[in-house]
Amino acid sequence: MTDQALTSTFAEARYVSLATFRRNGREVRTPVWFCALDDALYCFSAGDAGKVKRVRANGRGRIARCSMNGTIEDEWHEVKTSIVTDASLVEAVYLGLRVVYGWQMYATDLLSKLSGRYKKRVVIKIEAI
Repeated sequence: MTDQALTSTFAEARYVSLATFRRNGREVRTPVWFCALDDALYCFSAGDAGKVKRVRANGRGRIARCSMNGTIEDEWHEVKTSIVTDASLVEAVYLGLRVVYGWQMYATDLLSKLSGRYKKRVVIKIEAI
């Protein structure tokens, strides 16, 4: 699957399940908000979350459309994941997420800023293999 095919496949999805893999090979699935930008998908997470540790450890992943509670609604696609370190790209991703999720993302941002967690977030890039 190409990066363009990846973004078009998930263009209408509201949530994706991001599956990352532990060192022992066990899969861990998490429903995430995401946005498409520059032929890749992006999501965010707390910097100390397990999925971030797993992305840093090996970058292997899978994604599938899912419901808000994580019920899988479509087939899985193999992807590679990485942590975004470019500050301008991180801000572009947050802008994209605000466009997609509107008031929900603004509320999430506000609560994260009030609790001091906003600056501890990490953006994850999801690319086709």
